Amino acid sequence: MVWVNAVVQGAMLGGLYALFACGLSLMFGVMRVVNLAHGDLSVLAAYGSVAIFDSFGWNPFVTLLVVIPGMAVVGAGLQRLVLDRALRISPLAPLLATFGLSIALENLLLQIFSPDPRILPIGNFGISSWQLTSQLSISWFGLLTLGVAIVVLVGIEAFLKRTRTGQAMRATSDDPATAELMGIDARSVYTVAAMMAMATVAVAGVFLAMRTTFTPSSGPDYLIFAFEAVVIGGIGSVRGTLVGGLLLGIAQTVGAQVNTADPILAGDLFFLAVLVLRPRGLFRSSVLA
Repeated sequence: MVWVNAVVQGAMLGGLYALFACGLSLMFGVMRVVNLAHGDLSVLAAYGSVAIFDSFGWNPFVTLLVVIPGMAVVGAGLQRLVLDRALRISPLAPLLATFGLSIALENLLLQIFSPDPRILPIGNFGISSWQLTSQLSISWFGLLTLGVAIVVLVGIEAFLKRTRTGQAMRATSDDPATAELMGIDARSVYTVAAMMAMATVAVAGVFLAMRTTFTPSSGPDYLIFAFEAVVIGGIGSVRGTLVGGLLLGIAQTVGAQVNTADPILAGDLFFLAVLVLRPRGLFRSSVLA
């Protein structure tokens, strides 16, 4: 039963990783951009929620009503002012630009909020659980996180396949030049993709802030988890991103039962094993599949 509990807890942790990985997968799938500031942008969303909570005393979940559209606007600005210009220089320029943005954001947050760890208090909901047996319990917050991750990723996949904008995104990601000839404005498509990615980043950041403590330097850690989840699932696969996040979380919690000193190590080893056995990931690594 201990191992079953580890798998259950890992799946709920994996839901958070899938939320982090969602925006990273979307931006790479549509724009072929690896956003190295992804983790720091999620921390920015977390601090935005904290600032609203401290100033107005809103329920942390209600702060999402402000943080999500706010981060979507940040995504539009990031695309128009940084990524669009960088892509005109070379394919590697966005990598350098987002790396610089990551450093700038981390230092800016450090100056504004100090290095002290913060957390969004959600009261008893954060510690309450559904006790199934003496050794197996399911956290209500963890279950909510997993449910939100599933809804977000399934919703994005449905959007990409069933809406005209989603189909335009897929066409642009496959062949931007041909898509332009068919009347699709690639620049607008990229902006919508960046806004969607940053909206999911906002959700991930706020849920991180409610789950555990964080600091201005927490971003790179979650960038690594997001990157591992994307690669495990298959780059460009939305459903693979969800599965990759879940498997990474399970690998970490199961590994914690074996080596309590370093639970993250098991996830890293699982990531390396997938790279060796299935370099393209567990799912078909086609664009936005």
